[in-house]
Amino acid sequence: MRAESTMLEYIEKFEKIIYAAIIVMLMVVLVAAMFDLVVLLVKFLWEESPLLLEAKEMIALLGAFLLVLIGVELLDTIKAYFKENTIHVEIVVLLAIIAVSRKVLLIDPTGMTAFDYGFELISIGVIIIGLSAGYYLIKKAGIVISPDGIKKAE
Repeated sequence: MRAESTMLEYIEKFEKIIYAAIIVMLMVVLVAAMFDLVVLLVKFLWEESPLLLEAKEMIALLGAFLLVLIGVELLDTIKAYFKENTIHVEIVVLLAIIAVSRKVLLIDPTGMTAFDYGFELISIGVIIIGLSAGYYLIKKAGIVISPDGIKKAE
């Protein structure tokens, strides 16, 4: 019995190390994404068309902003698991909604047939409806997943 508990302690420590490494790497990625966003903003506002953004530039900037937002939310999710040993399902579903929204903003219909473009939009719509329904149900139920199992948040 003692060997099992010792092994479980080692596994938990190993998991903590992995999560800490993921947090550090994600922080590096977030700094790079922020730098890219600043460079993009400066380039569009002062070099391309001074103080006037065109539609493609605005879409690129919004995509970069959402990418940073996705990274911050992912960091928050990993941090919450690292601290509390629970997965906040609500944050994960919200992260998926933001990622799909980014995809909608960045979709480029050039080079697609009308059928392919329509099919992609319908598919994205179905995903958004499913994620929104899941988010609503999770919010209503207050579900949290922990190592002890699925339970209702207090």
